[in-house]
Order: sequence, then C-alpha cells, then structure tokens
Amino acid sequence: MSQWLEITTLEEIPVLGSRVVETDTTNIAIFRSNEDQVFAIKDECPHKQGPLSQGIMHGNSVTCPLHNWKINLISGKALEPDEGCSNVYQAKVEDGKVYLKL
Repeated sequence: MSQWLEITTLEEIPVLGSRVVETDTTNIAIFRSNEDQVFAIKDECPHKQGPLSQGIMHGNSVTCPLHNWKINLISGKALEPDEGCSNVYQAKVEDGKVYLKL
C-alpha cells in the first residue's frame, strides 16, 4: 500500500532547484519549477548515474551535470538523441508542504 509522505516545505526547495530525499534504497531528487510545480525523480542519470539533483532545470527537464544529457522530469525519459530512463515518483504540494508518494 503506497502512501503520501510529507518531506519538506515548498519554500525549502529553491525555485528551479532541488533537494534530495534519501530512502533506504535510493536517493530521490525533488525539483521545483518557477511555477511551484514539484517533480520527483531518482537522483541518477540513466547514462553514467550522474546526480540529477546537481543539474540545471529548464522547463520540465533537467540537464545532467556530467555529460549534458537532458531528462524529462515528468516521464523520466532521456530526450533525443539520447536514450534511457530514470524512475519518477508522484509528488504534490498542499498548503505549502511537499509530499512524495512511496
């Protein structure tokens, strides 16, 4: 059974930036758009496992800091011509608090 877990406040995530949530099995990068949308993705590029949380966010994508792969934050898929996918997770904002569905 999955549940929503409160992880932080929206204000703790910089606009066009991220925060990392550590779980027992993986790290999850939580990104905040300039429209206060939040996206959650495994903090690992499908190419060489670069830390996506350290990349540059633009629109609904992030550019990996290691080799400039662009990853869609909604689907987790690498943008062409690159191929691969990172796991994405459901995230939401309610009353200024950010929740992650595990």
